[in-house]
Amino acid sequence: MRVSVVGAILLVPLLDSIVLVFVAGQIGWPVTVALIVLTALLGLVLVRAEGRRTMAKFQRAVAAGDLPADQLIDGALLLVAGALLVTPGLVTDVLGLLATIPLTRLPLRYLLKTRVIIPRLEAETGGFMSGRVYTAGFPVDQRQPEEPIDIESPDDEERNP
Repeated sequence: MRVSVVGAILLVPLLDSIVLVFVAGQIGWPVTVALIVLTALLGLVLVRAEGRRTMAKFQRAVAAGDLPADQLIDGALLLVAGALLVTPGLVTDVLGLLATIPLTRLPLRYLLKTRVIIPRLEAETGGFMSGRVYTAGFPVDQRQPEEPIDIESPDDEERNP
């Protein structure tokens, strides 16, 4: 997994550079620079508005006594989105906008919970998070024995007719 993360970190700037050169060749450098600045400013305004909305949801959940897990994940995604939107490039701007818009943030949050957060917490807590923990006795061994053990020897059958 670490190799894929490092690969993605190296691949995104390369892809961003290729897309920037292509777009600049099609519409010109001044328009491309203006597009990058415009998407960064528009994205930051959107991230700020979504951050306020997420914070209000967080406060409502805490006031109601609920666990604000989804709001915390949304806050982390908005933080990453803000960093991606400030980074110059069109690919990072698109990724940042995907993490900012609530409709596309929902599947990202679901994937993050099911693929990263829950498996990590299960491994760290030994199953206490989901309730798959042994409270008494020994854990059941799901493996089959290699060969059943025969308690009676063949000599015993010959003696007892």
